[in-house]
Amino acid sequence: MKTSTIISAAIMLAASTVSASNDPRECEVCMKVMQEVRDGMDKADQKDKPKIEKALGEFCKRDTLSARERKICYYIDPIKRDVAHPFSLGMPVDRLCKRINKSNSEICSVKFPVKTEKLEKKDLSKLRVKQLKSILLDRGVECKGCVEKEEFIQKVQDTEHLAGQDEF
Repeated sequence: MKTSTIISAAIMLAASTVSASNDPRECEVCMKVMQEVRDGMDKADQKDKPKIEKALGEFCKRDTLSARERKICYYIDPIKRDVAHPFSLGMPVDRLCKRINKSNSEICSVKFPVKTEKLEKKDLSKLRVKQLKSILLDRGVECKGCVEKEEFIQKVQDTEHLAGQDEF
């Protein structure tokens, strides 16, 4: 009896960690930044750690970066050397970001905002309340007194004019 309980608990724990890491939006900003840095470098330079560090620095100095990309640069700047090693080995960007996330857990928590400008009410109703709250948080809006999902959907629709703002 005890062994079956332990086995079932282990299976549930394994299933919860697998489902948490399968989020398609996990590390999406980090992966975009790392891919753009990789694409901007020569193939030969991608193996040279000092050139990788320099490329990361130059990428982060751009004026055209979004607020979320600047936030990733803020997190990566102190650990450039740690980032350069797996980068120089040719590690895929998704694995690279998950590895550097171990040194700073904030890296994979940065996500792009959900696009809602062309979503209708029926599409918003497919989102979870957690996602609706995240949309409102990105817009800097608090939904006081919202209890039901319909109230969150209404608030998201009412604050649609704030959707384009990407500032922190």
